[in-house]
Amino acid sequence: MNIRTNILLRVYAAFGVIVLFAFAVIAKMVHVQVVQGDKYRAMADSLSTKYVEVEAARGNIYSADGSLLATSVPEYEIRMDLLAGGIKEDKVFYEKVDSLAYRLAAHFKDKPGFKYARLLRDAREEGERYFLIKRNVSYQDLKALKKFPIFNLGRYKGGMIAVQQNKRIFPFRDLAARTIGYYNANAGAAVGLEGAYGDYINGETGKRLVQRIAGGVWMPINEDAEIAPKDGADIISTIDINMQDLAQNALKKQLIKSEADFGCVVVMEVETGKIKAIANYTRDGEELEYKEKFNYAIAQSAEPGSTFKLASYMIAMEDGKFDLNDRVDTEGGKYKIYRHTIKDSHEGGYGVITMKQAFEVSSNVAIVKQIYNHYKDEPEEFTSKLHDLKLGEKMGLQIPGEGKPLIKTPESKSWSGLTLPQMAYGYELKMTPVEILALYNAVANNGKMISPMFVQEIRRLGSTVEQFKPRVINNKICSDATLEKLKVMLEGVVIDGTGKALNNPLYKIAGKTGTAQVADGSKGYKGKRQYQASFCGYFPAEKPKYSMIVVVQNPTKGSYYAADVAGPVFREVADMVYAGDIQMYSDIKAPKLVGNTRLPKVKGGHKKSAQKVYGAFGIKPYFASATESDIDTNNGITYKEVRMNRGVVPDVVGMGLRDALYVLGNSGLKPVVKGSGEVVIQSLASGTPIIKGTKILIELQ
Repeated sequence: MNIRTNILLRVYAAFGVIVLFAFAVIAKMVHVQVVQGDKYRAMADSLSTKYVEVEAARGNIYSADGSLLATSVPEYEIRMDLLAGGIKEDKVFYEKVDSLAYRLAAHFKDKPGFKYARLLRDAREEGERYFLIKRNVSYQDLKALKKFPIFNLGRYKGGMIAVQQNKRIFPFRDLAARTIGYYNANAGAAVGLEGAYGDYINGETGKRLVQRIAGGVWMPINEDAEIAPKDGADIISTIDINMQDLAQNALKKQLIKSEADFGCVVVMEVETGKIKAIANYTRDGEELEYKEKFNYAIAQSAEPGSTFKLASYMIAMEDGKFDLNDRVDTEGGKYKIYRHTIKDSHEGGYGVITMKQAFEVSSNVAIVKQIYNHYKDEPEEFTSKLHDLKLGEKMGLQIPGEGKPLIKTPESKSWSGLTLPQMAYGYELKMTPVEILALYNAVANNGKMISPMFVQEIRRLGSTVEQFKPRVINNKICSDATLEKLKVMLEGVVIDGTGKALNNPLYKIAGKTGTAQVADGSKGYKGKRQYQASFCGYFPAEKPKYSMIVVVQNPTKGSYYAADVAGPVFREVADMVYAGDIQMYSDIKAPKLVGNTRLPKVKGGHKKSAQKVYGAFGIKPYFASATESDIDTNNGITYKEVRMNRGVVPDVVGMGLRDALYVLGNSGLKPVVKGSGEVVIQSLASGTPIIKGTKILIELQ
């Protein structure tokens, strides 16, 4: 055998060994994957575990009276381990699977029982250990499911896995929706109170151990989290739910009537700065449908128009430039500066009038002449006073999105010879509605300007974490003498000026109308004419408790003047707030009832409620003289208290409709109503036995 042959034999032998080894590897791989695949996959899964975060329940947001504005409720994703210990034997599973399937079908009513049975059987055959049964299951549903066949075997034996998720709900739906806001961690969006106080509300996440199973699904190993999440703190807002409802309804009604683009209303407590109501509505599409999509009250920085004249008057009177009784010639309602003409809304002007009258009728010419003539040589004397009032600065509100105000100075790039006269009546400057409101509120608050407040307290588990107090922006906006003049002016607007329509004989309103032309996008003031109607003021003027601003943008139907558009909203909200606040009119003395004068009639119902109302109004009994005091104010009041006896028809004669419906409905009867007023006749005699569902006719007069 030569050397060449020897070498070839060795090469062939080595190659053969390599080929045999390769076939052995392939055979082993096939054996592992096919024969032992399930074993090793299960082993891999058992070694694949990790910790995942468990979402904490977010804290609640409450109104000032404790009504729930936003809360988190648990929802569950129901899954099933079809190979759980209690049903590992086929006999146990197949004996009860049909019963479980039909109970699920009867409970959820989303698919027939045989489909549930087929899905469960197929999942069992495929070895599903994390099979999805239902999403968005409530806690009450979860309690019911735990009693179903198989599931009732227990936490681990029955195979039911409940994965908790927290859902944010708003019990009052769109009430103060934009102020309550939302928090979206995925999108990084933070709006309103939900966003501003996310660090408090969000709580602290927990941790749970999960295991990877077939299909790459991660299944919780234990039902309870290893590290329990810490629920978020609760936010106590300043919102009054009743005022909020009033404000939203009044605003939406006026927006629909005027076919406006958007509008806002803000009601503020004078002494504390607490925002009791804040409504923002935007027209959604061509139809007259309005939604809360943007918080104009805090974010819309725009030219305010005539409501800004209050600041102009205050600065000039404080500087001694003019007084309320000084007379000014409105020059036929037109005043020309350079090539620009300032006009009054009243054709022909107002002639020669006092500065007080000029404010009441909202003369542009009068205030422009005064400000321009007195400050044209040193305009910074005027603008610096505006900045001293902090009108050019953000107020640092408790919620994000505050618009940036603009108060120009002679150093501003856009300053021109027309800027000063334009600023005098609310143009070439920008302020948000809440900033204007803060100025008017300062007048009502004896000169103290405070920042609007939306949150008064943060609580965790019932204990106070942080409490907020009014934040003062300016301790004294002007002297007491100027302050009294401003109050007289604001009251005069409603008594003798542009706000006459708001006058109420029961209480005084003080405020100012503002009708401003707004720019039409890129076309500016040369485009289609658009207007902003506003009214800002406070009530009752003699002892201010609330201040309010109403802004309506671009009313396209009917009048665009503030008195006709914003005024009715202010009046409606103020009237309802005043009517619902006994303390506000407690100083008004009730008329004395003498001789045989009859007391106001009280409808049948709850005895203590009737006594409380009469007591609050200080109503005297029959034959009371005007000099009597310290007497029982409930004597002589004729009323009857309704007592409900189970199984018999109640007596609702003399009751109002709401009480009658409540009593009859709770008795199991179906009332049919005719007329209005109080119940005078009921078709079923009181005391007779009730057959549930029987109709009863009640007539009201």
